[in-house]
Amino acid sequence: MLAQAVSATLRGIDGQRVVVEVHVGNGLPAFNVVGLPDASCREARDRVRAAILSSGFKWPSARITVNLAPSGVRKEGAGLDLAIALGVLAAGSDHLDDAPLKDYGFVAELGLDGSLRPVPGTLSLVASVHQPTVVVAAAATHEAMLAGNAVVRGCRSLGEVVACLAGLAPWPDIPAADHDPVATSPPDLADVAGHPFARQALEIAAAGGHNLLMVGPPGTGKSMLARRLPGIMPDLDPETALVTSRVHSVAGLPLPRAGLLAVPPFRAPHHSATMTSLIGGGSGRFRPGEVSCSHGGVLFLDELGEFSPRTLDALRQPLEDGHIRISRAHGSVTFPARFALVAAMNPCPCGLLGSAESCRCSDPARQRYMRRLSGPLLDRIDLRVHVERPTVGQLLDGEVGETSAAVRSRVLAARQRAAERGVRANVELPAASLDKVAPVEGAALAMLRAALDDGRLSARGLTRVRLVARTIADLAGADSIDERAIAGALALRARPALFDACEPTRA
Repeated sequence: MLAQAVSATLRGIDGQRVVVEVHVGNGLPAFNVVGLPDASCREARDRVRAAILSSGFKWPSARITVNLAPSGVRKEGAGLDLAIALGVLAAGSDHLDDAPLKDYGFVAELGLDGSLRPVPGTLSLVASVHQPTVVVAAAATHEAMLAGNAVVRGCRSLGEVVACLAGLAPWPDIPAADHDPVATSPPDLADVAGHPFARQALEIAAAGGHNLLMVGPPGTGKSMLARRLPGIMPDLDPETALVTSRVHSVAGLPLPRAGLLAVPPFRAPHHSATMTSLIGGGSGRFRPGEVSCSHGGVLFLDELGEFSPRTLDALRQPLEDGHIRISRAHGSVTFPARFALVAAMNPCPCGLLGSAESCRCSDPARQRYMRRLSGPLLDRIDLRVHVERPTVGQLLDGEVGETSAAVRSRVLAARQRAAERGVRANVELPAASLDKVAPVEGAALAMLRAALDDGRLSARGLTRVRLVARTIADLAGADSIDERAIAGALALRARPALFDACEPTRA
């Protein structure tokens, strides 16, 4: 006998509809899965058999062939387990008829005891099934409902699904959400004492989507500043919220109970992160990396000088293009990667260069440390700030700084000006449009010409300076770019003086 059930598999952050065909016929007892399954799909034969027997159903003593169509698409993950089990029961036993399966999609992993478990990428999988009703694990019900294209049924076990399909029991109610694992507010910028120049750079980064590098001794507040950036950024627009939520779902990260992600994500991988974990990929399945999980938000690289130079240089292409393409022998996928890079590093390995204490590093050690940050990557960082230690007066007697809400109001106004130009942030403006949206004349043009003549700016740097100047003007509510905006952009792009201290001495 032959039975069919509909499920889906992942292809990057997109789902691929899969028709599970199960044939139970004469021959020596066997269980074969065909249709380009990966290792986890092939192991479904053991999970499915144990789940069916544990649920009190009879296992067919026959030759069982499972075809995953279309056969030319690689299948990965355990989300096909439930569809395979129901196909076996419909084709090889009297417990279930084939007719009810046609109107449903099934996305869940099976436990050996017959329980249903959620799978990564449920949001994308449910969106690609194209069936009027989709059955998922009870724990994945709220995420599956975010797809909005089907009626979602959440069950806890294989036996419960069979009883509901056979009409012996009603579909269970949607379980109540116990807590929201993502509902946390970003820390407030008012907690930061001092640092007026760094705070200004943070505001410009939020308003224009620019990349930011903070250099300074340990304990000055670099990480504290970076973690407050999402609190002054605007909420994600609907399109970005959907894409970012799908990326987080595929990566196995929690999603809000109330809907899609709204607050810009903040990802802070450890400096021991590998290139694959940062960029994405993997040998088994294509998994999004930290650059994609940061889409629409912030990628914070603390202790930048401790990252592998090869890993850091892999950031150059996504910083430029806003996406990352992963190519392997069995195929290629494209992940979104439009994020603001915020990095923090010490001026030397011991971190004391330029502080009141004496540096303990040798000249070669300082040079090796700074060489980890390549010129092409540094050229893609628009804002470079030296963060000094706050004074005693700022720490103990200083006034409370502006709150995140006050800064965010100016950022939203600047983003609205960018939206009128057809982009979400000024960093997305094409270079060809700068003469129209960011014209430079008079003294401002002379300042840019001098910077180019001195070798302080590359061609990319010229474009970046004009974009930053456009953001500075937007924050000030100005329509034109004057010499003050250009001077501010050039000052923020200047190479930190501490970098020069690590250069080899020339005779």
